[in-house]
Amino acid sequence: MSSMRNAVQRRNHKERAQPEERQKWGLLEKRKDYKLRAADHRQKKAKLKILSEKARDRNPDEFSFKMMSSSVDSKGRKVTDRGNEALSMDVVKLLKTQDSAYIRTMLQQVRRERQKFEERLILEEQGEVRALKDDEDGRQGKHRVFVENKEEQEEFDADAWFGEGKSMPTASQPRFPLEWEGDEEEDDDEEEEQRPQKKTLSAKKLKEQEEAAKKMKKFEKTRSRAQSRTAFRLQMVKKKERELVAAEEELEKQRAKMNSSVGGVNKNGVKFKIRERKR
Repeated sequence: MSSMRNAVQRRNHKERAQPEERQKWGLLEKRKDYKLRAADHRQKKAKLKILSEKARDRNPDEFSFKMMSSSVDSKGRKVTDRGNEALSMDVVKLLKTQDSAYIRTMLQQVRRERQKFEERLILEEQGEVRALKDDEDGRQGKHRVFVENKEEQEEFDADAWFGEGKSMPTASQPRFPLEWEGDEEEDDDEEEEQRPQKKTLSAKKLKEQEEAAKKMKKFEKTRSRAQSRTAFRLQMVKKKERELVAAEEELEKQRAKMNSSVGGVNKNGVKFKIRERKR
């Protein structure tokens, strides 16, 4: 009969939920939740009772010799030993050697990064950033120049050929050296004399000129933004390099002081010299 009773479908048991007007208090507390909360409350109440009895029965003239060695901070909290052991001088020297090696490694990385940023910029005499180098609009490409002989290759000047602060020449827009400009102007004058002059430009030509002007303006804006970003990153890298150099110098001073081989300057700015023991 018990098996048949269990086989019959029963109505599912549903617990009462929190009423709508009490939804802000969260879920409705059940008896098992109340038992846990009540047990925790009784435990805390018993601890407070024991502590109050100890405080009430405490002797104000009580003395212990440990009071002589213990200390408290400004807020009355007891200061105890954390169990840290002091390192020997040899171990400290070894750790400082490892620190200096790490700082030198990081300094080399920062210097390489600084050189990479400086190569992307043309610096003025005052040290201010002027313009990006040629073809520095984000693309990495190559430009090949053909010369007549080896002497011309050795005397080749890239800045005079390509110019400074402008985009690299392309197949559609080639660029020639400065000394060729006079010849080109003469050729242009001859060609203009030979062909008839146009009175006005067509609408298609005007539209092409407007589009070219818009492209040039967009290119200048993009290059200016790239220049500002690179200059800011270069300043941050230089600041990091100065900090690492200062840290390396300070570490070297500490190692020298530990070896009693050199003097230094204290926090008040007074120079001092460590005296060596006479032999």
